[in-house]
Amino acid sequence: MVFGRSDRRQQTAAADPVTLKILVAGGFGVGKTTLVGAVSEIKPLRTEERLTEAGRPVDDLHGVEAKSTTTVAMDFGRITVNDQLVLYLFGTPGQDRFWFLWDELARGALGAVVLADTRRLADSFAAIDYFERRGLPFTVAVNCFDGADRYPPEAVRDALDLDPDVPVMLCDARERDSARDVLIAVVEHAMRTRGRRPEPALP
Repeated sequence: MVFGRSDRRQQTAAADPVTLKILVAGGFGVGKTTLVGAVSEIKPLRTEERLTEAGRPVDDLHGVEAKSTTTVAMDFGRITVNDQLVLYLFGTPGQDRFWFLWDELARGALGAVVLADTRRLADSFAAIDYFERRGLPFTVAVNCFDGADRYPPEAVRDALDLDPDVPVMLCDARERDSARDVLIAVVEHAMRTRGRRPEPALP
């Protein structure tokens, strides 16, 4: 059978996977860089710099005293979920002074994961507020640090005052399968949310 040019184009288009952009956000030291690195199938791009004495007045190290570096622009990674779906991951900087980068990183994103640490749960509010104000679907993933108290997802939902439809799950950002499950949950939630939004009326 001989295929024409249009047939070959259709075959190529059918074979190309869908690519989606997902943000990985949360407070300082919550595990964003770790999650991207754990799940990425390529060597992740990292923009980490060492913490300095000059930054001590503005960098809150409470609960993460051993942390010595911080993301100053973004983390970037990629994961192929299956033959039809590839996710591009953009980890946001967690400190307030780098928030001017968030608008650029959020452009074109399907959804986001907000990583949370139960020892510093209040650090999640800024990211949650950001995505709520912009109408960007997000999933909250509680990163279960060694030695941290464990709480059921519904308790975390109540503490963060989340809408009932926002998924909350527990994870270990160091484990590839756990991080992958979080990202799949983000995609599924974002697709459900988009499906509920009314289509704009035609003129």
